[in-house]
Amino acid sequence: MSHDSAPQPLTARPGHALRGDLKPPGDKSISHRAMIFGLLSIGETRVEGLLEGDDVLRTAEAARALGATVTREGEGRWRVVGTGIGGMQDPAGVLDFGNAGTGSRLMMGVVGGQPVTATFDGDASLRKRPMRRILDPLLQMGAQIVSEAEGGRVPLTIRGPREGIPIRYELPVASAQIKSAVLLAGLNAPGITTVIERAASRDHTERMLRLFGADVTVEPYSEHGHGRAIALTGQPTLRGTDVIVPADPSSAAFPLVAALIVPGSDVTLRGVMMNPLRTGLITTLIEMGAAIERLDEREEGGETVADLRVRASRLRGVDVPAERAPSMIDEYPILAVAAAFAEGTTRMNGLHELRVKESDRLAAVAAGLAANGVDHRIEGDDLIVTGNGAAPTGGGTVATHLDHRIAMAFLVMGMASAHPVTVDDGAMIATSFPSFRPTMAALGAEIVEEAATV
Repeated sequence: MSHDSAPQPLTARPGHALRGDLKPPGDKSISHRAMIFGLLSIGETRVEGLLEGDDVLRTAEAARALGATVTREGEGRWRVVGTGIGGMQDPAGVLDFGNAGTGSRLMMGVVGGQPVTATFDGDASLRKRPMRRILDPLLQMGAQIVSEAEGGRVPLTIRGPREGIPIRYELPVASAQIKSAVLLAGLNAPGITTVIERAASRDHTERMLRLFGADVTVEPYSEHGHGRAIALTGQPTLRGTDVIVPADPSSAAFPLVAALIVPGSDVTLRGVMMNPLRTGLITTLIEMGAAIERLDEREEGGETVADLRVRASRLRGVDVPAERAPSMIDEYPILAVAAAFAEGTTRMNGLHELRVKESDRLAAVAAGLAANGVDHRIEGDDLIVTGNGAAPTGGGTVATHLDHRIAMAFLVMGMASAHPVTVDDGAMIATSFPSFRPTMAALGAEIVEEAATV
């Protein structure tokens, strides 16, 4: 899918109750990392349930360009034969990550710690996203920035060192992407690379490092109430292994909220990852009165998963603490939609990181709410949404700014609002949830390729 192709407007119309079972796409965070760790390992890595969205396929292609053998063996089934740490090759061309912020930033950490030179680029959306927070620690670890666009953005070229410099680095913000980039760069550094985070962010990189054979310790960091210190012993021999990718809770969020707000709905989501650093949205929705049952909790691929039964519910406004943001940073657009259907005011605190996602998500969400008659305001980095317990008016057209989560969130709104909701472009939904439209249609939703009458 090209992000430069003609826009594909989509309209969601209110209709029947949603009913049925579905398996959401494989987790995007795990899928990116499976490809990256396959590249960094000696031997064969087999991946089951890989998310075959555009973002992850870009990461797979980058791993191939850096020297890995990457083969698709069936739907969601991939085989990677890696180069090992220090064994990569300079790619022949530019590493084009499209819209993939996670893939590009993690791979910058890989290149920034290895004796290779690579140029990173992406689509118009990725070119707007700041990379300086990734580049700063990589410079401390011995990487060189050969060239960069204004403000430390892509296109940029990184030259990694023959051997990295281990550092102790305190994250300026709670970010799994920055943490992961530093740890990945630290794989080729002798000694201990330590990352200090003030609040716990997604820990998939730490878990996968252990799965592939690295020595990683995680300890509380007393100077910050919720802080952690992650220490990696450099220059391990990573061994290829099997990775089972659980269902992505960020993708599951869209059918989940749709089932809550469309009257009469009863939907079961199968095999959703329940990592406690990824379940902030579920915690918040339950506080709002959502009927969400966890069924058959089990372990798959080093992560806890469960089936979630979700039924239509009367929601109420709540105050969402800022410290919950790292565990649900990608879910605020769909939470704002849920809040529009709730009785009372929902205040989402501390959303600064939404300003540097695929779009300025805070501004994009606010504009989408305004276009559909939802009472809201922004105060600093807080988003406040007030509902009256009934369906919002809808009827608006939402500018997605090439952001897949904005597109899906407002299509979900259109499934239950008084009037249909249109998004100006749904093409980029393929980056994370390629089967979104047929999946929702199988549950009973109506999403059509036509612009709504405004």
